[in-house]
Amino acid sequence: DIIIARSTSIDVLMRKPFKLRINDNRYMVHPPDLGQLVTEDLQAFSDVKSMIYQLYSTLHVEEHQLHREKDLRKKMEKLQSELQPLEELKWELDQKAANRTNYLVWGGLGVMGLQFGLLARLTWWEYSWDIVEPITYFVTYGTALIMYGYFVLTKQEYLFPEARDRQYLLFFHKFAKRKQLDVEKYNKLKHQVAQVEMDLERLHDPLSLNLPIRPPKKAEE
Repeated sequence: DIIIARSTSIDVLMRKPFKLRINDNRYMVHPPDLGQLVTEDLQAFSDVKSMIYQLYSTLHVEEHQLHREKDLRKKMEKLQSELQPLEELKWELDQKAANRTNYLVWGGLGVMGLQFGLLARLTWWEYSWDIVEPITYFVTYGTALIMYGYFVLTKQEYLFPEARDRQYLLFFHKFAKRKQLDVEKYNKLKHQVAQVEMDLERLHDPLSLNLPIRPPKKAEE
């Protein structure tokens, strides 16, 4: 007699006749010939096997996903509680930095207007264009020199939107240091919140749950 190992699967065992021993009794088992099964039966068996596997996977995956979602919800609540005071402080600093930047921008416009008025008065009231023309040359060259110095220091072209944003960031970090706002911690918490939101969205993906995907809507003719 040949002893069959426990790891032998049922489909391998059913390929040929075998003896079944129960206590001291022996029984001869003759499994049906698989060759006699028609194609429809084999397809039905395959469909049933696939359905059972899908049902088993879905039940266990959903249970795992429920626990996973619960853990992510708790993590999200903890992150939100840590982030809320930082968000309020950041909003306050955003407003202060934006206002200070606007004051600086309008101040620059005022200086340019004052410069224009001063040169106009020197040209038409105090002196003549022949005297003021060299002054305007040095004013223009001095402005170009300041812009080039900005490029040397910042490695950026002097464009008004970029210069305004850079000045805003300088004001913001200055106020953040004064109010003791940990910008690195804030950015880290925001990144973690975004990661948890992405994980929650992935949990509700039909492909992750082994659920059938909704068919696309037909285009209206």
